[in-house]
Amino acid sequence: MRLIVEKMISLFVFYRPALFPLSQKGFLTFRPEDLHNTNDLMKGGVPMNDLLEAGIRTLQKALAGGFTTSRELTLAYLERIAAHDKRGAGLNAISELNPDALHIADALDRERLIRGPRSPLHGIPVLIKDNIATADQMHTSAGSLALADSYAGRDAFVVQQLRSAGAIILGKTNMTEWANFISTAMPNGYSSRGGQVRNPYGPGRFDTGGSSSGSGAAIAAGFAAAAVGTETSGSILNPSANHSLVGIKPTLGLVSRTGIIPIATSQDTAGPMALFVEDAAILLGALTGVDSEDPATGASAGRSYTDYTPFLDKSGLRGARIGVVRTFADDVMTDDQRPLFEAVLRILQEQGAILVENIRIPSEQETWDSSVLYYEFKSGVNAYLSRLPASFSIRTLGDIIEWNKENADAALRYGQDILEKADQTGGSLTEAEYLDSRLRDLRQSRTEGLDAAFDQHQLDCLLFPHDFGADIAAKAGYPSISLPAGYEPSGNPFGIMFTGRAYSEPLLIRIGYSFEQASLLRVPPQLQG
Repeated sequence: MRLIVEKMISLFVFYRPALFPLSQKGFLTFRPEDLHNTNDLMKGGVPMNDLLEAGIRTLQKALAGGFTTSRELTLAYLERIAAHDKRGAGLNAISELNPDALHIADALDRERLIRGPRSPLHGIPVLIKDNIATADQMHTSAGSLALADSYAGRDAFVVQQLRSAGAIILGKTNMTEWANFISTAMPNGYSSRGGQVRNPYGPGRFDTGGSSSGSGAAIAAGFAAAAVGTETSGSILNPSANHSLVGIKPTLGLVSRTGIIPIATSQDTAGPMALFVEDAAILLGALTGVDSEDPATGASAGRSYTDYTPFLDKSGLRGARIGVVRTFADDVMTDDQRPLFEAVLRILQEQGAILVENIRIPSEQETWDSSVLYYEFKSGVNAYLSRLPASFSIRTLGDIIEWNKENADAALRYGQDILEKADQTGGSLTEAEYLDSRLRDLRQSRTEGLDAAFDQHQLDCLLFPHDFGADIAAKAGYPSISLPAGYEPSGNPFGIMFTGRAYSEPLLIRIGYSFEQASLLRVPPQLQG
């Protein structure tokens, strides 16, 4: 059936009069592996449910061939959300939908007809996490009831980039409240505003991961073509692994932080979450750019790309020196996960990778703490709140804490001990404890950590089971990519993570794509209801 659908799309695009030229970069190239299950619902000869499980290039090919429109795609995603998100024991992945989504789709369909597509994201519905500001009719709340009525005064920089690329921002995804920085008792995927996100591979059974939980569940369930998550330490990589997705946590500064409700300026970044490496690469290219309001992005000049698809290389593993880090996972990986990881190693070797076993990161046994996050959180949140429209009364972290206390029944199901601890800091980042911790994090994660391992063994990247090791890469500000790596006997997804040096996203994409194409391990969840 997949080959039949491929021929139908390819022949139609080849023989019909083109309404606009195909991209010189060939972004409409069809890949049969982009399509999965079929059913009887047909749109112009192509199963719509297959399109909702397809990659972005395939969606563009369907749009180019007249098999569907951006409006029809948007409606199809909305229908799937209506069927599986809030109804009954739904996934609860979406916090809010964009009331203008269909109008935007209509406008982009018209623009495609007149001028052609702006980019590979033209007319493609995407979701963004609920801590990313949009100056539209949607709220930006970080999952907090205290901010449930908060409208941002302007778009986050990454939202500006998405709109410029022609993406349709379909809505915002639920998340672990305050990006998992409110309470030590709060489970992954819960927010007082949105409730509990459920993993479509096993609702109520399997962990959604956090804090980009809704982004993970939504894309796994086919609620949009891709999503933007955010990460301070594992918040893209963990839910990507738990939902059998590709997630890229970029180098700190590759993607602007402006307009994103923060935890820590030294670690925060947005990044793509998608079904396929190619989709993540397309989305990453749309997000990058030097932002005059975010000093960290200045270091990316000349080292970032607006198009990462040239790095998609099926032979990318050949000759790659990959360090296998087991020590992070020895006490964490389960008996069901160990054979999956060993199978990954065999695939890597079969594709020509050079595996350097039993790598130890020199600093891994050192004392680590989260002091930096507590200090930077108060400073960053106060700065974000200060920029909200003057009509919004909550202006400080202290205001958030007091509002929560006054509305404790709804807002504090799991408490707020992290918020209260963070509020006890001075907010000026001058404390000796903060400075000592920040300098120690840099030293232990970089010079005495990842850099030492890379240099000692002449490695291209490090390999970790699932997302174990995300913390040290986050403290270093170095990039990682999460990839589907199979399923436990229970059906619980298992992932792997490659970590590289700063601005090594092209290398990680090349290696990740090569592994993905050699393994093709991802299987869509069977949605209930």
